[in-house]
Amino acid sequence: MLPGVHVPMEYARDGQIVLNIAPRAVGNLELSNDEVRFNARFGGVPRQVSVPLAAVLAIYARENGAGTMFEPEAAYDEDVVSLNDDDNTAGAESETVMSVIDGDKPDHDDDSSPDDEPPPPRGGRPALRVVK
Repeated sequence: MLPGVHVPMEYARDGQIVLNIAPRAVGNLELSNDEVRFNARFGGVPRQVSVPLAAVLAIYARENGAGTMFEPEAAYDEDVVSLNDDDNTAGAESETVMSVIDGDKPDHDDDSSPDDEPPPPRGGRPALRVVK
């Protein structure tokens, strides 16, 4: 795990965790140049989450997949090396990478629920309809 990552690891899979940072899911959200920090509940237990940007893979909206993916940057690698030197950690370290999402839809979609948006237009000839 990268230094400075504070997440509930019991919710991580394969060293990665997807975090919902929608306004109704978190409190005190801070997106700075160095880290993403917020308060959230996991299984009803309040936790403070802190993730350095070096550990963030992407920030995207779950509804449509629009967002930004981040490439590794040398500046982050230098920060991690200096933090590791300061910690004097011994043994093998496993790198944990985090993915932050912005969206408030649940993980499962109910097909029976009505959609808020109309379906995307189909290909072919456009047609207009008079609605009274």
